[in-house]
Amino acid sequence: MRAAVVRDFNQDLSIETVPDPICPDNGVVLKVEACGVCRSDYHGWTGGHPKVKNGSILGHEYCGTVVEAGPNAVRKVGERLIAPFILSCGSCPACQTGVSNTCADQIVPGFGTPGAYAEFVAAPYDHNLVTLPDSLSPALAAGLGCRVTTAWHALTDRAHAQAGDWVAVHGTGGIGLSVLLLAKMLGCQVVVVDVVDEKLQHAKEHGADATVNAAREDAVTAILDITNGGAQVSIEALGIQQTTNASIECLATLGRHVQIGMPSGDGRMDVNMRAIYMKQLSFFGTRGMPSWKYPRLLDLIERGSVDISPMVAREVRLEDASAELRAMGGPTSPGTAVITEFRS
Repeated sequence: MRAAVVRDFNQDLSIETVPDPICPDNGVVLKVEACGVCRSDYHGWTGGHPKVKNGSILGHEYCGTVVEAGPNAVRKVGERLIAPFILSCGSCPACQTGVSNTCADQIVPGFGTPGAYAEFVAAPYDHNLVTLPDSLSPALAAGLGCRVTTAWHALTDRAHAQAGDWVAVHGTGGIGLSVLLLAKMLGCQVVVVDVVDEKLQHAKEHGADATVNAAREDAVTAILDITNGGAQVSIEALGIQQTTNASIECLATLGRHVQIGMPSGDGRMDVNMRAIYMKQLSFFGTRGMPSWKYPRLLDLIERGSVDISPMVAREVRLEDASAELRAMGGPTSPGTAVITEFRS
């Protein structure tokens, strides 16, 4: 099969012919229909993730058709499925108590096992996979596996965002845009922070109540003014120290910060603990979403309660993934890229 392979960090991925994946006994092999290019992939591509090495195949936001099923698989050949990026074991205490996104034995394609920047991908623990609705295009479905699901879980299970809350969003990439769209569906007021005017205008066009360009004004001061004292919920979607502290400091008393952005390197930051202490804030980490939550989210999308089409800005070839990753080193345009062409 054709795949885009990491050979040197910060260098173009190598388009190679590699062996097809071996079908796991407890899972399936999918013919990949679409795979998102995510900022988490960027961290791996730059050498910022310990599980990404020479020879790795990135790609954890994918959907496709089952072409082979193992003897213990629950899915069958021919089924079209969406894959959560966290494939949980299904039997450990975390899985049995409904928090499978914290499974200690989880597998994440692209980080430790071959991912979906390829024609085919192996998906063990296939009980996690969800049927792809006919109404949802593969390009949109691919984004569900990471960005939309992570944003939904952050808002509903971690921050418990309620109608009328002010939600501040720091960074308007795939996660930030997902948070905006879903928070508006929940009846929240949303202020979006970025340094790219084009992305801020894009956010306004899709429901943002206010925007702040952090390159021109102090984001914390602006948000405190816009919200008349601070946001109830603040989402950090970049994984950097500056925006994490801005997210904490822009909150009202008893506010809730949710860290979605994945810190690179050793993951350490200097965080304003005084703000957390004095305002009695809640600080949540979050990563992914349990697969059992998919049906409700898919139902909301299918019924038209939320339009996630703004998520996908462009469909690209496998050869174009390198350019998309390289662009993440600086200001990026609105929306995200999805690989939908895997053959030359």
